[in-house]
Amino acid sequence: MSGIFAKKRLDFVAGLSDGILTALILGGGPLLHADSSMSWSLSLRVAAAAAIAGAFIFFVAHYADLRSELIRAERQLNLLSHGRFATTQLGKAVLRESLVSAVIDSVCTFIGALIPLSASLIPHGPRWLGAAVGIGALAVLGFFLGRAAYGSPVRWAVALTLAGVLVAYIGMNLKIV
Repeated sequence: MSGIFAKKRLDFVAGLSDGILTALILGGGPLLHADSSMSWSLSLRVAAAAAIAGAFIFFVAHYADLRSELIRAERQLNLLSHGRFATTQLGKAVLRESLVSAVIDSVCTFIGALIPLSASLIPHGPRWLGAAVGIGALAVLGFFLGRAAYGSPVRWAVALTLAGVLVAYIGMNLKIV
């Protein structure tokens, strides 16, 4: 698992952080206001919306990035016609790689969004529990990212925690859901 995680780290991290942040901004009102309520149906809808949007965005960005690498390779090889690599097995591999990455990102986005949203559904739990769990999950993610990037795990955790607090605050005031 560590091999695939290292190779697809961007997909996993982008999905989890996107899902958590999307849940905090879209569900900020129900997660933090006493006059709002969260349900399983709403949680699943928010998570599904985040996953679908995330998959599309990630696929397009990843595909465009890999296609630009093919174009760069063609230029470095001084090929006269451009776009030739895209019609070969390399082009098909780029498409496959982008689709796999988008699926991983989408699943992680769905899971990431469900982390805070499902925590808010715990019976007799405090209203802010979902937001706190989401912000805590970002802190844990930041800690491990800091270690993986040979940076300061504490700084990464603090940075992602602050981002989560800011996004939750904005989501609470926007009252989208």
